[in-house]
Amino acid sequence: MEAIGVPWFVLVRHLGPPLFLFAAGGALLLWRPPRRRVLAWAALATNLLAAALPFLWIAGQVTSGAGDLTAIGLVMTFLQPGVVALAWLMLLWALVDPSSGRRRATDETTGQEEDRVTENVG
Repeated sequence: MEAIGVPWFVLVRHLGPPLFLFAAGGALLLWRPPRRRVLAWAALATNLLAAALPFLWIAGQVTSGAGDLTAIGLVMTFLQPGVVALAWLMLLWALVDPSSGRRRATDETTGQEEDRVTENVG
């Protein structure tokens, strides 16, 4: 990382929490998978990509020699938080899944009253 002018501790400080979130979230997804499993994995990967975007941007600037273009840097300044917000919205959608609540509610109301057996408790 010193080749592009970023010390290692900066990389670890910025990529450490998203890597931990990816590992812990991945373990939780393996243990208790939600209905939209693929969307949850995509959200975790998108969050990790968003954390790596500034470093990928710096590496791209160094390799292309376009490090002095501030207008493109301004776009990158707004792009990274937008990708993080997109990742969290994807994760929220994967875990809440509003359409699955309607499916469960319709499944529970059809035919359950007929299947019940009266029991004498007491």
